Amino acid sequence: MKYLILIFLLVVNTSILSAQENHFVFRNANATIQERVDDLLKQLTLEEKISLLGYQSKSVPRLGIPAYNWWNEALHGVARAGNATVFPQAIGMAASFNNELLYECANVISTEARAKYNLSSKNGNHLQYMGLTFWSPNINIFRDPRWGRGQETYGEDPFLTATMGTAFVTGLQGNDPLHLKAAACAKHFAVHSGPEKDRHHFNAVVNEKDLRETYLYAFKKLVDAKVEAVMCAYNRVNGEPCCTSHTLLQNILHNEWNFKGHVVTDCWALQDIYTSHKSLPDAVTVASAAIKAGVNLDCSNLLQDDVMKAIQQRLLSKEDVDSALAPILRTQIKLGFFDDPSLSPYKNYGEDSVTNPYHRMLARKMAAQSMVLLKNKNDILPLDKNKLRQIMIVGPNAASLDALIGNYHGVSDKTVNFVEGITAAVGSGTRVEYDMGCDYKDTSKFGGIWAASNAEVTIAVLGLTPVYEGEEGDAFLSENGADRNTLSLPAAHIAYLKALRKGTKTPIVLVITSGSAVDISEIAPYADAIILAWYPGEEGGNALADILFGKTSPSGHLPVTFYNSLSDLPAYDNYEMKGRTYRYFNGKVQYPFGYGLSYTTFDYTWKTKPVVKKDNITFSVEIKNTGKYDGDEVAQVFVKYPEKPGMPLKELKAFKRVSLKKGEAAIVDFSVPLSELKKWDLKKNNWQLYPGDYQIFVGSNAEDQRIISSIQIK
Repeated sequence: MKYLILIFLLVVNTSILSAQENHFVFRNANATIQERVDDLLKQLTLEEKISLLGYQSKSVPRLGIPAYNWWNEALHGVARAGNATVFPQAIGMAASFNNELLYECANVISTEARAKYNLSSKNGNHLQYMGLTFWSPNINIFRDPRWGRGQETYGEDPFLTATMGTAFVTGLQGNDPLHLKAAACAKHFAVHSGPEKDRHHFNAVVNEKDLRETYLYAFKKLVDAKVEAVMCAYNRVNGEPCCTSHTLLQNILHNEWNFKGHVVTDCWALQDIYTSHKSLPDAVTVASAAIKAGVNLDCSNLLQDDVMKAIQQRLLSKEDVDSALAPILRTQIKLGFFDDPSLSPYKNYGEDSVTNPYHRMLARKMAAQSMVLLKNKNDILPLDKNKLRQIMIVGPNAASLDALIGNYHGVSDKTVNFVEGITAAVGSGTRVEYDMGCDYKDTSKFGGIWAASNAEVTIAVLGLTPVYEGEEGDAFLSENGADRNTLSLPAAHIAYLKALRKGTKTPIVLVITSGSAVDISEIAPYADAIILAWYPGEEGGNALADILFGKTSPSGHLPVTFYNSLSDLPAYDNYEMKGRTYRYFNGKVQYPFGYGLSYTTFDYTWKTKPVVKKDNITFSVEIKNTGKYDGDEVAQVFVKYPEKPGMPLKELKAFKRVSLKKGEAAIVDFSVPLSELKKWDLKKNNWQLYPGDYQIFVGSNAEDQRIISSIQIK
């Protein structure tokens, strides 16, 4: 009887608690977000508030709030969380120059995120990587090809980075002004682009002009697009650690840009401030400085451990804690964390919302549009699969999972490698043979050469994988602390391709996997065609086959410059933009920014030349497919500025992808806001639109001045 009474009391108390919870304003979906935040701040004790400031937020049982792990990744698909669609690596998606397709891919990523969140939550799992707050995209400028993490970015150009980053954020977060489908995060704020081995202590010294025009440009655009979070970086900028920087966090992000989301630190970045940078003496002073600078969430346990000590030492007040906590509570409310699950518009997302046929189709389309044709001697491509009887596939990356999925990746049970994609495309009536051919080290022992000599075409898949370039700790086979110290492909791959060319008289198609620029000149003489596949995701094999056999005409364009030598560039730890990227590099290159061949050809003609109307430069271009194949062209608009000190040589200011059947023409309209032509004036310490002659050219890459016109701005 005693036990029955205890059970009865437990049930009654639980019911009372549940009823109380449901009457809290913070659980009322009809209340305003601010009313809900204010109520929750009233309900929480100081200790509970501090416990919520870390990425492993503690549970608050008395309010029915479960623990939550904020750390999730979605760079090119839901990452590190089991089965999910794996899209091409970010640098590959940038090569598509297709922000509309990237938007849809990001929309799919958030759909899968919601489905996985629903499925795991039903089982009571609140694990890392299974939440709805994603620390993506990486919008740092890929200023130097040595940086291993450059593969995570959208390339070297601020405008392209901002455009693709905005598409990703809006696709991931959804279009409801009051609710988030998932939360995106722009990282790493700021001037964070290697060297990896120094990232916990380097000081990026940059003038205000480079800072504003290059390093902060995309961050401002994403803040304008209402990105929910910004991640502060490990490094210092002009002496200030990013995660306690009043310049970056208070003056620019909050006061100038009016950022309304939350700031999260890079993981254990706060510890770096007193252990590596030695800018502050201890953890308590760092905790105080971070809160006062505008940090809301700590990817470590420092704030949870030391904010109370800072209050006790009168370095912080209780009001400071409320101010820090409110933005992350706002994010959780917008995600529906305190609502009845039945109210969620995404409540029915489940297993059929993950890696379904539509999602795989998008991954295949994006992979095909990302691949860049660099060489096509005598138009050897596309191959006619109906006439091919014998195909040889060689190379250590031909069947490699790593070469498909890049870093910060998910896993998929539908992954198609290059061998599988080609084999499926030609069918069972064609003889296809595969040999690994070489490894990454041995320059003398090779396989598959005799077999290749008996084939009608050999497809060699060589290059890098993310264990040779990437993030500190992940690219464990890199010889330069996760970065690269050469543009060359592995010596074993070069030696193998030479041996293959010597032993084979039939055509060789070289497919290169990589996350950044490589030295093509070393290998170009030994291949008849060259395709840069990047790290193309789970549908990489099918996408490559689509291009090889002409189902799709290649249309990817380089989002980075391919230099002749690293000696052409400034020192890696020099953060000035002078002499870097197509915007400031005036030497000869192997391939310019924006370069990419097609199976067809396109002509450009002015329909209406550029004119200034109100606050925009408007013009239209007729583009005609003059070749033998249907195809996509990416029309790129570049601006050359009046001659002033520190001006870039040219800059991308618009682009559009156009699909045209052979013989078809289309008129493409462009509008470039005059505000896009403003440059930072170091004397006035503000943006300035300089009067003078501006040249506008349109073409298929940064050196292709297909059509040119000038305008006068007064």
